[in-house]
Amino acid sequence: MRRGEGHNEAGSLSLSYVIVFPAFLLAIMAVIQVSFWYLGRQTALAAARQGVDAARVQGAPLGAGPGAAVAFARKAGSGYLIEPSASDSGSTGQTIQIQVSGQVVSLIPGVHWSISQAAQAPVEQFTTP
Repeated sequence: MRRGEGHNEAGSLSLSYVIVFPAFLLAIMAVIQVSFWYLGRQTALAAARQGVDAARVQGAPLGAGPGAAVAFARKAGSGYLIEPSASDSGSTGQTIQIQVSGQVVSLIPGVHWSISQAAQAPVEQFTTP
């Protein structure tokens, strides 16, 4: 019996590529999508902190926190954080809370990845010793 006689393996390598290659591409897309989500989350958190810093100073005008947060999110998150918005609901006379929300770029058409991050800090008050 000659080598390979009785075994027809023609095309088996192509078939394995047809099975493995899409799975490999899907794994790469998943890593990229998770990276976009992580970058969007971190940008939203940094924007919320920026908004808190702008709003907690003594004598800060109304709307300073959300305005600073949205400006920071648009500048730092351009490319992966879509339609950022900020709110100072939850703030009191003693604490400032800024919540930044937005959507992350999606590699899958029609799928929306929403994120929301919040930061909180006390309002600055000067006291005498």
